[in-house]
Amino acid sequence: MAEHPPSPLYALPPGERIYAIGDAHGHLDALCALHDKIRAHALQAPPAKITVLYIGDLIDRGPDSAGVIDLLMRPPSVPNAHSVVLMGNHERMMLDALTGDLTAAHRWVANGGEEALQSWNVPGSAPPSRWREWIPPAVVDFLRSRPLMHRAGGYFFAHAGIRPGIPLDRQSPHDLLWIREPFLSWPRPLPARVVHGHTPTPRPEVLAHRINIDTGAGWGGILTCAVMEGDDIAFLETPA
Repeated sequence: MAEHPPSPLYALPPGERIYAIGDAHGHLDALCALHDKIRAHALQAPPAKITVLYIGDLIDRGPDSAGVIDLLMRPPSVPNAHSVVLMGNHERMMLDALTGDLTAAHRWVANGGEEALQSWNVPGSAPPSRWREWIPPAVVDFLRSRPLMHRAGGYFFAHAGIRPGIPLDRQSPHDLLWIREPFLSWPRPLPARVVHGHTPTPRPEVLAHRINIDTGAGWGGILTCAVMEGDDIAFLETPA
């Protein structure tokens, strides 16, 4: 487990630990392997409160989007943990495509939706207007109900990031799901330390004001989990 120096500007309340998992993109085996590492880590020194948080982009590109969603619809596999599953832009694309809108459907398929459809056994010949016949309503309801953000202590979690200069409670859904610039190049402090995914990097990016945990699982990279407690941060990882 890689460790990084603490940032005293941002911290979690005493007794709380968050395991924040990056963009899984349909890689069920990697996610299960990472859960095993989280369970082992949590058992070594269990805190009073454990949250397992998923930063979004659960689906697409990988071989088993359906399996990932089925896993996350169950109770957390980490004992005594609370689960927070955020929406990513890929979940948003899927929901838009399932309305039958052809433009949204083509956009989703072009961004990895074809693999997701296959994981739900949707025939390749099925038109977008019929895709929902193969996808369980409970899955659609689960994805629709995903929050766009989570706040804990000095940390703010959102799939893509935030727009600098806008209060956290006034961030637009589009920015929370899609933003890159000016967020990624922003050099100054933010109202909270933002933990995000959405923009793949070979290794986690750890800056004073943001932490990027998308390490390219959707592109053959690794799946990363940031372990945050107090003002410390470390990482668990597994190949995708």
